[in-house]
Order: sequence, then C-alpha cells, then structure tokens
Amino acid sequence: MSTGNQETLRELLARVHERLSQPGSVDGEARELLGTVMRDIERALAPGAHTAAAHVPRLESLAVQFEAGHPGLAELLRQLIDALGKAGI
Repeated sequence: MSTGNQETLRELLARVHERLSQPGSVDGEARELLGTVMRDIERALAPGAHTAAAHVPRLESLAVQFEAGHPGLAELLRQLIDALGKAGI
C-alpha cells in the first residue's frame, strides 16, 4: 500500500474516532462495534499485518445502520470503505 493511501486511511480513521468521541454520537452498542472494527483496521494497516478486507462488509453494514440517525458518520464510513478499495484492500 502506498504511503499516500495509508495516510488517507489513517486520517479517515482519526475522523471516525473524533466523531465517536462526541457525546451522544451513537449508542453504546454501535460505539463498541464500530470501535472494534476501527481498531482491527488500524492493526491491519501496521507493517507486515494481514489485510483489512474482511472488515469492509461490516463497515458497509454499519454505514447503512447509521444512515438515518448519523448521516455524517455514515458518510465517513463510506469514505473509509472507498479509501480501502483504492488502497487495494
């Protein structure tokens, strides 16, 4: 994965974490699930790690889940999915 793609992915991950840190952003269960997926992707981006592709379906499902109540977060997740695709993941 190129350095530019990895920087974009890390920036998007940081934006998702920032959004999750806002009070009332999502309910506890969704926060926990999304946090787990984000940590897994961060680990997958580490040098020598395995692919993060297995997390894309979960991200897509979460984006749909958040669409009505949290459209900004849903958009961030879609950007993250797109960035993972562009990175060949």
